[in-house]
Amino acid sequence: MVDAVAIDDEAVIAEVASAFGCYEEALMKYDPVALDGWFWRDERAIRYGIAENLYGHDAIAAYRRTRNAVPGRVLRNTKITAIGRDAAAVNTEFQYPGDERVGRQSQIWARMPEGWRVVAAHVSFREEFER
Repeated sequence: MVDAVAIDDEAVIAEVASAFGCYEEALMKYDPVALDGWFWRDERAIRYGIAENLYGHDAIAAYRRTRNAVPGRVLRNTKITAIGRDAAAVNTEFQYPGDERVGRQSQIWARMPEGWRVVAAHVSFREEFER
């Protein structure tokens, strides 16, 4: 069980914030090799995207190689929750220039021997519906 004191450890949040910043930089520069490096190299890594469900590092890497650069985006409401010393959740909203939709991105990061890696990710858009 995670002790309440271990939630939101400032050092862990700083480490994950740095890793997340490097991931975001690689995404904006569209560096698929760097992006691949941020995902856990394991068949259990998962990425649910806007229109795809990817299972395993190899599938995620192959998908990245078929994509083009994403338009610059603005992040907001980025929240990092450290869970013990070796795991964290990163949640953020994003918006692309000229697109009124609000995107959402969630990532679970884990400390691996090689450093912090994304073990699961989910990207979606919040669609506005009138009821």
